[in-house]
Amino acid sequence: MRLPYSTEYPVEWEADVVLRDGSTTHVRPIRPDDADALQRFQMAQSERSTYLRFFAALQRIPDRLLTQLVTVDHVGRTALVAVRPGTDHPEDIVGVARYDVIDDHPGRRTAEVAFNIADSLQGQGLGSVLLEHIAAAARERGVHRFIAEVLPQNRAMLGVFREAGYAVEQHLDDGVVAVSVDLDPTDRSREVMADREHRTEARSMQGLLSAKRVLLVGPAHGGTVDELLAARIRDAHAADPGDTELLVLGDDVTWADLGSGGSAGPGGSAGGSGTPDGIDLAVIAAPPDEVIDAVRRLRGTGARGVVVLSAGWAEAGPDGVARRRELLRTAHTEGMRVVGPASYGLLTNVPGARLRASLALTAPRPGRVGLFSQSAPAAVTTAATVTRRGLGLSTLVSAGHRADVSGNDVMQYWQDDPHTDVVCLYLETLGNPRKFSRIARRLALVKPVVVVVAGRHGSVVPPGHTVRATRAPRRMLDEVLRQSGVIRAENTHQLMDVAQVLAHQPLPAGGRVGILASSPSLAALVADAVAAAGLTVVGPPEPLSAGAPDEEIAAAVDALYAPGACDAVVVVSVPVVLPRTDAIARAVADAAARTGRTTVVSAVGLHGMPDELASGETRIPAFSTPEDAVWALGEVVRYAQWRTQDHGTPVRPALREGVSDGVARTQARRLVESLLGEQAGDERPGDGVLLDQAAARELLACYGLTLWGSRSVRTADEAVAAAEELGWPVALKIAAPALRHRADLGGVRLDIADAEDLREDAERMLASASSLLPAPDPVLEVQAMAPTGVACVVRSVEDELFGPVVSFGLAGDAVDLLDDVTHGVPPLTDVDVARMVRGVRAAPRLFGYQGAPAADVEALEDVLARVSVMAEDLPELASLELYPVAVAEQGASVLHATIRLRPAERRTDAPRRALPG
Repeated sequence: MRLPYSTEYPVEWEADVVLRDGSTTHVRPIRPDDADALQRFQMAQSERSTYLRFFAALQRIPDRLLTQLVTVDHVGRTALVAVRPGTDHPEDIVGVARYDVIDDHPGRRTAEVAFNIADSLQGQGLGSVLLEHIAAAARERGVHRFIAEVLPQNRAMLGVFREAGYAVEQHLDDGVVAVSVDLDPTDRSREVMADREHRTEARSMQGLLSAKRVLLVGPAHGGTVDELLAARIRDAHAADPGDTELLVLGDDVTWADLGSGGSAGPGGSAGGSGTPDGIDLAVIAAPPDEVIDAVRRLRGTGARGVVVLSAGWAEAGPDGVARRRELLRTAHTEGMRVVGPASYGLLTNVPGARLRASLALTAPRPGRVGLFSQSAPAAVTTAATVTRRGLGLSTLVSAGHRADVSGNDVMQYWQDDPHTDVVCLYLETLGNPRKFSRIARRLALVKPVVVVVAGRHGSVVPPGHTVRATRAPRRMLDEVLRQSGVIRAENTHQLMDVAQVLAHQPLPAGGRVGILASSPSLAALVADAVAAAGLTVVGPPEPLSAGAPDEEIAAAVDALYAPGACDAVVVVSVPVVLPRTDAIARAVADAAARTGRTTVVSAVGLHGMPDELASGETRIPAFSTPEDAVWALGEVVRYAQWRTQDHGTPVRPALREGVSDGVARTQARRLVESLLGEQAGDERPGDGVLLDQAAARELLACYGLTLWGSRSVRTADEAVAAAEELGWPVALKIAAPALRHRADLGGVRLDIADAEDLREDAERMLASASSLLPAPDPVLEVQAMAPTGVACVVRSVEDELFGPVVSFGLAGDAVDLLDDVTHGVPPLTDVDVARMVRGVRAAPRLFGYQGAPAADVEALEDVLARVSVMAEDLPELASLELYPVAVAEQGASVLHATIRLRPAERRTDAPRRALPG
């Protein structure tokens, strides 16, 4: 059997990674020309490291062994190296991971694995990173298990295996620890990777946002865009330097002043060269080639990142995309992250460490809101809105074209940032929605996350952005955000509305709302808005008459803020004739401060965070309209409820006979490899391999799903013979997809109890099929009758952007036409599955609608859970449709399956840590 693996150099395995200290390095497959670098690496290792790797003193690798070590086929023999720029050579190897297959039987391929980490980087997490990458490469090549022999004193390497979260077995054998690692990802391995990813990415962002010494690289004078950008940085720093020391290349320093080597950079001296010393961050406004040159010159300065203000990269076409790739590779190789291109810059308001590296002439006041914006214009408008409302920011990050640093990185940082309580994101694209969902869900459990996404499904791609396309339905993004606990705003106005409540008010304990209004008509209007927002009005709204005395105001306010009276308060004050007084505002602010009750206000002349609504440390947000106030409150209530809900546990299908842990992953992987391997040499369409029912039955069985037995027939006699084999009564269907579910067109007959009726039905159906279908030789399907139940459909599709997308609905044309379908992105929890089933509008049919018996919803959820696990496990599963799934009073029967496989594409959130590149 031919396996669908290539021996060509796998460029897709190249990656830039972040280490434990926040620095970066490059990982790639080994090449034959790495022999000298590998020898230098070995000779630089300590005697102890050499002994732990080779079990012997080996100062220099023999030539024959050296040739073997750098000669690989990327299938059965693979090696990855971690490299960094060398002092005397272009690259130095700082780590090696390799495997050699020792059992090449498909489905149980086993390889011996080994690692060697430079002494200088031991303890920085490079071994763990290389294990993730070599394991991912091995899985792509059909390897399911690693084995290794490790000396007992090599506790660091044993810890790498043990702490990775995989299923590990180890035992002492003749003085050596024999380790066996099952490479199938587990809940624990995913958790470990996510935790390590969080720590390293947060550390890398901390290096950027804590910068105190900033180098500006750009032309000093003139009227070009780059010259204007550089001038704006200088002007902004002059207006508000914060705690940042700005060094301007060409004014304060030149390359010649700061070192030696290389050619003059942008704004530098033509007669000198060098690199600046002791720089935390560089801000660059220059053409792409000069930006890349400047990044190279920053080597050894301690710079943790660069902010690229100028555009002209990916939006300039293929050459620009290539330059952007070179920029990232250069920066990451030098240990730096990239913010931009086309960034508005970075700004923080941390006391004693106020970073000013942005184009903003006036920094927003200090506050508890962290703001991330992709586009510079959105950063300008949102920052202006923040200032106008008096809201205040802890951090402002503008990623521009988001070539490297993204909202995901900043969310990782904000999770542990003590200066940020609320996270706001303005996104134009979601480059990695799976990772976004995972990080946002983790963050939203401790801090609210409010998001604006341009376009209804996040697929508006402005110039300069390179993201994968998606065929997912428009509601898919909403499902991703809902699963993550994220509040979605439609625009920056709503973004700030919600943020000002979250930043200055406690989360409400429930959805009971008390209303105080300056007129009965306003009270009725607000009550209607509260009900429309899904909240509950407590008691009759309290109207205040025009010009009410202070005593009446105090009594009304005290009643609303009485213990247990409500969970939140909406106050609306719109005087018609009399001038506005601050009596209501003062009374409400004092009561809110005293009781800690969530409060929002809509009053003429007040907007944002006005002083009139402040009492001590408490500030109440004011809104332009009552509808805005109620909408924001409703979103905050829903978020507070989400925080307290049970979010479930990852679905783990229950044990079934012959299926270990509910899933036979190794058997499934072996079957998928076999089915694709049989087709590897064929010219086939890009939509992959369509499985017949026998192969579909075998694959579904690996996940504990039973496909109801059926037989394909072409004559009435064959139909009777099939019925005798399957058992009476039977169902008869036209096998063609267009008719197999269409009883109204004569495509389905049920409960056929004897041979005579079956012959008549078969002959009639064959004649009908011949007239309805273009195919001259129609095929029928005979199937034993399943228990009667509610017909449902479960689907899965591998989307290029979202990865596996699972959907559920009740069967029928009306459901499809009305798009009454729910979606989920695995991995799902049991709560996610239950919500999917109950989320369709036709769900009452499953629970005893109009006197019908209730269906076995638990069995249906089990089917959906198993499909979600299957879709998560198998990226080769291009599409799956179980239609129908008959859900009876007891049990759920899968009557037909359509499954298509294709060679897997790497998912956006692959089980290995890697930066964009």
